[in-house]
Amino acid sequence: MRPLTERWPKPVLPIDGRPVIGSLARELAAAGLTRATVVTGHLAEQVEALLGDGRAFGLELRYVRQPSPDGSADAVRRAVAAGARPPLLVTAADTLFRPGDVRRFVDAFDSSDEGAAIAVGPDGGWAPLWGLPDAVTGVLDDLPGPPYELLRAVEQAGVEIARIEIGKTRDLTDPLDFVRENVPYLP
Repeated sequence: MRPLTERWPKPVLPIDGRPVIGSLARELAAAGLTRATVVTGHLAEQVEALLGDGRAFGLELRYVRQPSPDGSADAVRRAVAAGARPPLLVTAADTLFRPGDVRRFVDAFDSSDEGAAIAVGPDGGWAPLWGLPDAVTGVLDDLPGPPYELLRAVEQAGVEIARIEIGKTRDLTDPLDFVRENVPYLP
């Protein structure tokens, strides 16, 4: 996504003309969540300024910084150290889910007999949406790395992973998709 991400962090870039992190915050609130810990990194102040205290999105927000991009498990470890308590819903801030998919994921994770859960799209590929129990957060300090990744933490915790199907996601990881989705007048 460079050179865009040299000036703006991915979470503040738009999908459908709105910053993805704002749309995601609204979807989390619509799923019934009331509190969230936002782990920020590169150009963190832009994300924090956009979201503020979270009330405009229907959430109570807390921020914690990840000084270097040391992986998803490191981000969760920092959120737990800042007071987040399992079970946790973890998502990447550069991905949008179809309306209602986060709620369906939360409900399925809550009723699952498995220890952890991951979202799976219609194509069978996983989406960056996790449900994590305390068994997983308990091993975060013992992971080899960096990078410290959630899949490794789940494996080390020895818990089963429920695969919860959701709809198609949209994300900012592919520059061509970003242009195609946000600049429709280009061929």
